[in-house]
Amino acid sequence: MTRRDFLSLIAAAGSAIALPSLIAGCATDPVTGKKTLVGLSEEGEINVDRKQAPHQFSADYGTYQDHRLNRYLQDVSDDLWAHSHRPNLPYSSRVLNANYINAYTFPGGSMASTRGIMLELQNEDELAALMGHETGHVNARHAAEQAGKSMVILGGLVLVQVAAAGKEEYQPLINLVGQIGGSALLAKYSRDNEREADALGMEYMVSSGYNPDGMVGLMNILRNQSKSKPGLIETMFASHPMSDERYQTAVNRSSSQYAGQRGKKFRRERYMDNIAGLRQIKPAIVEMQQGESLMAKNQPAKAEVHFRKAIALAPDDYAANVLMAKAKLAQKKEREAEAYLRQARIIYPGEGKAIQLSGVAKLALKQPEAALQFFDAYDRQLPGNLGTVFLKGVAYENMGNKKKAAENYYRYSQAASSTREGKYAISRLKTWGYVKQ
Repeated sequence: MTRRDFLSLIAAAGSAIALPSLIAGCATDPVTGKKTLVGLSEEGEINVDRKQAPHQFSADYGTYQDHRLNRYLQDVSDDLWAHSHRPNLPYSSRVLNANYINAYTFPGGSMASTRGIMLELQNEDELAALMGHETGHVNARHAAEQAGKSMVILGGLVLVQVAAAGKEEYQPLINLVGQIGGSALLAKYSRDNEREADALGMEYMVSSGYNPDGMVGLMNILRNQSKSKPGLIETMFASHPMSDERYQTAVNRSSSQYAGQRGKKFRRERYMDNIAGLRQIKPAIVEMQQGESLMAKNQPAKAEVHFRKAIALAPDDYAANVLMAKAKLAQKKEREAEAYLRQARIIYPGEGKAIQLSGVAKLALKQPEAALQFFDAYDRQLPGNLGTVFLKGVAYENMGNKKKAAENYYRYSQAASSTREGKYAISRLKTWGYVKQ
């Protein structure tokens, strides 16, 4: 994605963002004190964060519904942020309902840890290492430096899943249903970025009173997982490349630079107490992980078996119901999908994913008016989603309202003309005479 494409996408996805505030040139690196070329100003980083983070979190099924666990993560993170190089950013953290193994941050400090990785960690020191690493990315302004190089905003935005009202001329990418997670995020960090974030993360966690071997433990978990279960953490390594070198560097740094802090007791009991609720539903999460791996291989019927087991183990789990609905949609069983989406909306009424997918199901059932109601409801909760702009265009087209359809297709095509959906939107605009052939 070019710098121009990135800025165009930001403009379309968050219309209130003023582009001049996003563009920056040379800035002082808050960590090294040296001048560095960045693609976003600090104001731009915060604006991108505020506009895009909610959509990504929704793509990962929203914040995990355990206030105590989220408060705990926030408390641990607060201490790390206070010891960082940029303590005054508007940081926040949450545990997400996503089952894959990952943690990530947006450039303004909105951070997330999936419940998948929370179950892999063994103590609070490893958690501090994880969040310290993400804080390192923010403080070193890695996302800002990547702007115009490898920025990817579409992860939480383009969420088209099934055929639009059965039209043969348009078949959206059905394999998007099977994606494990949308958190390719804003940048694929370089290995140098990862090394710097590791070093900063260990610095911040040690300054906060943690055992530096927490970082060693985290690296060991990720290293082992990458070898034994690569399918479950492929998203993690899309944005956080793992290597034996990173593990060994953590070992060396802990035993030399921070040797004096290695005797501190690991904070295991408090960590286990706070993830007790998660541990109770671990069998269901494991089933969902297996199902999502099958969805990624375009095997929704096999995935459905695992999602059914997950729902039997945790009937009130939001993600389990949404995932089952996705599997049903992928098999064109829209009526059955609707039942699970209805249950998901009851379980988590404030989360947008089930609302948006309900609209998709209605489109597939050739009920565009009902679909539009769901898309409007989603827009009220999460305004600025580019995928919903396109879906509204499809709904209006199937209602016979070419003017409204064209308005939405035009908005979408201006931001994402090279996507399959963008090409379809442009073709409709040409056919209807809104754009010259």
